[in-house]
This record gives sequence, structure tokens and C-alpha cells, in this order.
Amino acid sequence: MTTPVVLVAGLHRRARTDTVHRLLAAHPGSVAVHHDLREVASGRVERTVRDVTGVLERAEVRLAHGCVTCTVREDLLPELIRRAPAASLLVVDLWDAVEPRAVAEALDTEEAAEALRLTCVATALHAARLPVDIVRGERLAETGHGTGGDRRHLAEVLARQTEYATALVLYGGDEEDHDLSRALLAHLAPATPVADGLPEVTGPALDTRTLAERVDPATAVLPCDARDGEVTTVVWHRLRPLHPARLFEALDDLVTASVRSRGRFWLATRPDRLLGWDAVAGGMAVEDAGPWLAALPGAAWDLVSPARRAAAALDWSDPLGDRVQHLVFVGPDLDRDHIHAALDACLLTPEEAVAGSSAWARYDDPFAPILEPAESPRLGSDR
Repeated sequence: MTTPVVLVAGLHRRARTDTVHRLLAAHPGSVAVHHDLREVASGRVERTVRDVTGVLERAEVRLAHGCVTCTVREDLLPELIRRAPAASLLVVDLWDAVEPRAVAEALDTEEAAEALRLTCVATALHAARLPVDIVRGERLAETGHGTGGDRRHLAEVLARQTEYATALVLYGGDEEDHDLSRALLAHLAPATPVADGLPEVTGPALDTRTLAERVDPATAVLPCDARDGEVTTVVWHRLRPLHPARLFEALDDLVTASVRSRGRFWLATRPDRLLGWDAVAGGMAVEDAGPWLAALPGAAWDLVSPARRAAAALDWSDPLGDRVQHLVFVGPDLDRDHIHAALDACLLTPEEAVAGSSAWARYDDPFAPILEPAESPRLGSDR
């Protein structure tokens, strides 16, 4: 018999703490584990264990290497396994800036599977702060949420916490705040339910590979064109390759045109590589997400997941295969015509397109320094 585990993430501490407390109250015999990561860079972490009545244990943990993954592997996982036999539910109260994907995947081990089952990844959000924070361009260190040399941006982490979750919980604010937050979440994470109360946390185990496929560029199910009150989603879907120099010049305009944009695209200079677009609050990251399926031999298709094959089939066209430009932009009252025109101007012209890949290979490619290092720097407002 395994013990259910729920991860509760969220930059909004009051929202997260309230959600954790209500889970503890709703499930007698449950306990919550929280790691204070303010000093994690120095290898020092404070662990707190509590139930609905208050703190049960407080201890200082010393790590060989100071990082979130080390904390999970060296202390959180053993602590959860130790407490599993006596607990009805284990609630992992994640530190403010922790992205739940890293923790969920770190808990996915054979050792954990014998005692634990991850049943829910909930992100708690303050209804009055979400619409403001999702457009903030400050780094975490500037907002009091970061640790050590964390270079991530607040809006970047908030978007990832929201989009990876299997349940979203709103806290605080008035009716107008809730309406606006729900409208925004319907565009940012349309497939994720916003819980009216508490999410279901005692069901079957989640598959972390499936969770990853919900957000990875090659398999993400992206939002559709929509307008809901003040919030708009604009979808741009094309087949012709993008000219790398023209796209690079247009990035500042495109990245700042919306609150959030993401998707998959391809450049004429890299016809075999699926590229991921990930932008929020004026900053952007571009990543090489691997080959298009059309660039692989048929025998290799058996090695990719059914979700990857399904995504490719939906975009398939001859002779390009699954190569596609598929980007979505979310924000208030977006100018659809402007976004489409700016991106269309970056496509190869019909004359350039028929010149073929040998001609495309000679194009100047400003993305080369970004895509070839091990880690992609951020673009947009920081470049």
C-alpha cells in the first residue's frame, strides 16, 4: 500500500500556505514537509514537518552540494519514505521559487515507488497578484524569492509553476480578481482545472513522463485562438521556414507584444531541428528540442513516445513532414494582425523557399551562439 503525495507549489506564499493547511485539515493523519531554501547555496537547509495542529519537528539539514535536486534526493525523499507508513497523506510544501517538475521527476525512483505515489501537483496562486506578477520582468533575487545566484525571472517561474500543475488553486482577492485570474489561467493552462475548493489528492499515481509531455515543446498541446474578456490568445501557424536573421531582428517586438508566448518553430539554417520558443514578461529562451520526426529514419519512430508521434501526425504535411511554425501569444487585447504580420515578414519568401537547403545554409544565423552552448541565455529585453 503506497501513501499519496501531493506537491504544492507557488511563488505566492500566503496562497500556498493556506492550501497546505486546508489539505492537512481535510485529511486527518496527514503531514506536510517544507524545506526553507534561503541558505541552500551554502549547503544549509531548514526542514519543517507539521500537521494541522502545528510544527511536529524542525531540523537543520546539511547537504554535500547545495541545490534543489540535492535537497530532494538527500533529505526530502528519505523523509517522505520514513513518514509514509504512519501518514494518510504527505504534502510537500515547496519553497517559493521551486519548479514542481524538478521535484516530481526527482521523486520518480524505484525506491520511492515502493512507498509513495505522486497523486497531484497543485500550484497555489493569489488571485489579486497573479495578473500583476505574470508581467513582472524582475529577477527572483530582486523580489526576495530567489536564492544565491538564481538568475531566473519571477514571471518565468510563475508561468512554469502554473503550466506544469495538474490542479490550480486560487486564494485571496475579490470577485473581480478571481474572474480576471480565471480568464488568464484559461489561456495560460487551458487543460488544467482551477479547483473551487481543494483538488483530489488521493487518486492513482501520476506519470511524470506524461506530465513532461504536457509542457515540452515537441508535444505540448498549445492553446487555441480565443478572446475572453480582457485576455486574448493569438495562434500563428505556418509551414515555410523562418529566416534566422529576420526573426532575430524581430524578437524584441514579438516578445514584448504579449505577456506569454511559447511553441515550436524551425529555421531555414536548421531544417532538421525542432526549436522551442519560451517567452514571458519580456524575456525569452530558445532551445533545441531535438530532431523533427521527419528528419529521423522510420525505424527510430518506435523509440519515441506515442504523444510525440501523435503531435507529429497532427502537424504532418508533405513534403515537410512534421516541420511547422506553431506559436501562441497570450495577453490583454493583443493585436492579432500585428503579430501575424511581424512573423510572416520573417518567413522565407517563395523565391527563397524554392532555392532549397543548400542556399539556406549560407544565411547568417544569429541564433548559432544561443543554440550551440549547453545552456541557452535569455533573449528579449536582456539581449
